[in-house]
Amino acid sequence: MTLMTNSESNSKKNAGDLVGTATEADKREWPQGQESGFQTKTCIDVQNYGFFYGKAQALFDINFKMPERQVTAIIGPSGCGKSTLLRNLNRMNDLVDGISHTGDIHIYGNSIYDPHLEVTELRKRIGMVFQKSNPFPKTIYENVVYSLRVSGQNRKSILDEVCESSLKSAALWDEVKDRLTQSAMSLSGGQMQRLCIARAIANRPQVLLMDEPCSALDPIATSKIEELIYELKKDFTIVIVTHNMQQAARVSDWTAFFYMGKLIEFDETKKIFMSPSKKQTEEYITGRFG
Repeated sequence: MTLMTNSESNSKKNAGDLVGTATEADKREWPQGQESGFQTKTCIDVQNYGFFYGKAQALFDINFKMPERQVTAIIGPSGCGKSTLLRNLNRMNDLVDGISHTGDIHIYGNSIYDPHLEVTELRKRIGMVFQKSNPFPKTIYENVVYSLRVSGQNRKSILDEVCESSLKSAALWDEVKDRLTQSAMSLSGGQMQRLCIARAIANRPQVLLMDEPCSALDPIATSKIEELIYELKKDFTIVIVTHNMQQAARVSDWTAFFYMGKLIEFDETKKIFMSPSKKQTEEYITGRFG
């Protein structure tokens, strides 16, 4: 296997090529355990993927495919590599010194490690929502349209339209439409997290990554986020990392179970939770460890 370092990521290519549409060549056989006859296009294809922090290996030979416009949950105990994989899908770990990888990750058949790929463009197409809501110290309106302004878009009619549509998609418009000029810091915790989702989808990415988006929220706010995820998957491919087994069962279509940097099992969520193929998966789901 060829070891690739983050220093090899020179970038020029427009990400529009990366996130086009899945091709026939990309429709490979599903891994073992996915022979249910479910047909959809592959969005994210993780191929023989290994990842290193210096000499310490965090991920080992990961192989699985995530369907487009579906929700894939990644579960497993702390330190199993869930968030490491998630952050590699839009190459956020490139910011860490000394990282390297083997294998590849494809989005609609195109490598995210293409040396000509403009990484900033990739991150526009693969949005991310973090565990702790992180609104900017700006108005609600400016939070939502921030990425458009950075891209050079300043036409008010376009910004207004994007702000409204993004807040509506994040189920927040009715609550803040008369407060758009107020500070985002005045919102409740659940509202802040939905604002961050609105900000992440303002550029209309094709993939939305969520790193334990409900871990700091109360049950009511969590319920709203979960309902929102169900609606968002109509337009976006969603990958969510969660420690909450019940949440994974409620919101996801597919579930990947990780343990000690290895993918133990990947299948439709109902099968993972009702009749897992691996004993290790069953023991984790039933709470015998982790």
